[in-house]
Amino acid sequence: MSLIRHIYLAYFSQPKSERVLYRLIRRHKIHRIVELGLGTGLRATRLIRAAQGATPGATIRYTGIDLFEARPDQSGPGLALKEAYRLLKTTGVQPQLVPGDPFSALARVANGLQGTELVLISADQDPAALAQAWFYLPRLLTPQSLIFSEAAEGPPGRRTLKQLTRLEVERLASAGERRRAA
Repeated sequence: MSLIRHIYLAYFSQPKSERVLYRLIRRHKIHRIVELGLGTGLRATRLIRAAQGATPGATIRYTGIDLFEARPDQSGPGLALKEAYRLLKTTGVQPQLVPGDPFSALARVANGLQGTELVLISADQDPAALAQAWFYLPRLLTPQSLIFSEAAEGPPGRRTLKQLTRLEVERLASAGERRRAA
């Protein structure tokens, strides 16, 4: 059944821009995921299920950072913390959910997230908090980690994913460090 699920996610699921994530999870056997911004939680459950299919028997570590109840009404759909936990528990994974903006949440948990293989940054993240959060991202990563940033482009509701290199993340981190020092 997991092969059928993988084929659906990797080649037929919507939105189309996320299909690359599911293919990469299978190719790289990813089992440690950090997502900044959960939205409705649908992508999170799909990421977890893709990782379960790619690495049967492995412990999947999923960390979701979101504002949850503190989300401004106009920032789009979102879940309460308890709802997100209940939804993600249906996958059989023990999710780590961290309330807060990217900067404050990563400041608290970054050291415990070392070895992360996939980082996904949703388009709805506060730019100011994200600019400061880049400082913490390099300590999560391995040399093989994949980092994707989502952007809202084109017609309303359309999102694209851009893969960031380790060098780009290092540059963003050093730029954020200079802003913090000022």
